[in-house]
Amino acid sequence: MTDTLIKVENVSKKFCPSLKKSLWYGMQDLGSELIGHRHGGNGKLRSGEFWAVKEVSFELRRGECLGLIGHNGAGKTTLLRMLNGLIRPDTGRIEMNGQVGALIALGAGFNPILTGRENIYINGAVLGLGRQEIEQKISAIIEFAEIGEFIDAPVQTYSSGMNVRLGFAVAAILLKPDILFLDEVLAVGDIGFTIKCLNLVREITRNAAVVFVSHNMQYISSFCTRVMVLEHGKLLLNSLNPAEGIDRYFCMVEHSIQISGTGEAKVKSLDLLVGGSILTDMEPTIMQGTPVRARLSIDLYRAISNATIYLYIMDEAMSPIICMPVCNADGELSHFQTGELRINLLLGPLELATGKYSFVVSIHDAMTKESLARVQGFKIFRVFAERTYWGKIVRPAMLELY
Repeated sequence: MTDTLIKVENVSKKFCPSLKKSLWYGMQDLGSELIGHRHGGNGKLRSGEFWAVKEVSFELRRGECLGLIGHNGAGKTTLLRMLNGLIRPDTGRIEMNGQVGALIALGAGFNPILTGRENIYINGAVLGLGRQEIEQKISAIIEFAEIGEFIDAPVQTYSSGMNVRLGFAVAAILLKPDILFLDEVLAVGDIGFTIKCLNLVREITRNAAVVFVSHNMQYISSFCTRVMVLEHGKLLLNSLNPAEGIDRYFCMVEHSIQISGTGEAKVKSLDLLVGGSILTDMEPTIMQGTPVRARLSIDLYRAISNATIYLYIMDEAMSPIICMPVCNADGELSHFQTGELRINLLLGPLELATGKYSFVVSIHDAMTKESLARVQGFKIFRVFAERTYWGKIVRPAMLELY
């Protein structure tokens, strides 16, 4: 058996948002195929059509896990459906070698009236397994799904989490595929079950080729051996280094600056410095662990009180990662008076995981705590490392011998 399990050559797929036009084009394509011609308008766009996937090529070997990433509408699910045979490409060629399994809509094939145990037997029969073979695996499925005595209750009484757990266990344990497709199936469930799923997928990957679609870069970095980045149906990057692909994905995240507060303070600029030099790029890339300084320029207009200043580093989802109150040499919160401020700050080594980040600068009245100015999405920068870690802050634990 060949080690190349998936071979995709210049595959393209187009759609038409208009239902009326789509039905008409479908009838035209059917007629063209009946007389032996290529369907899909000979590879050209017709009125109202757009390319969901355009000229994508790649190969995937046994033991490899391909992370397919990109923003909504990039063409990831469309490509996965073509690989799984659910839809046909308009142009190009797809070659699959081996048994194919897909974990796309977990639990979608369950009969809600039947029990979980009965659904296991039915799904096994659909997969072509005999009753004895299913019985050999049913204990492992029930144990993995963690639904206990509910296995003999109707599926319609299950919570969404129980349904997902049973669906994953049935599809992953009953079917030992050569090729496995995963489409955001780990987005639901608690962290404990997610780790179990990741471990099982990693085990399957040893003897299979896996294509994994996800927006969670931590999952992508956890077990993908390579990454493809799609944007508007086009292949932007096909890299054997997952960290490179994840960095490219974060480059595509858009941030907007939002300003709020009383307006009695103004943040004029925030410069980042590495080795004494100001980073002048619009979105500078900084290697993980690099010492960084900041230079902050602020105008304070309020005259009746002192002000305090806070910096926050936010991730691509605008979640706060680090809070940095501006303090003096003794570690006490600094108070600033009215006027033009030019502040130099030592931020220290950049102990952040690979990703895209930005600053929030927040200025408050020291007495009333009233917000004088808050600028969000300020000074976007990226952090790059050779590998991507599970957490956002990466700090080594120093070994101490005793």
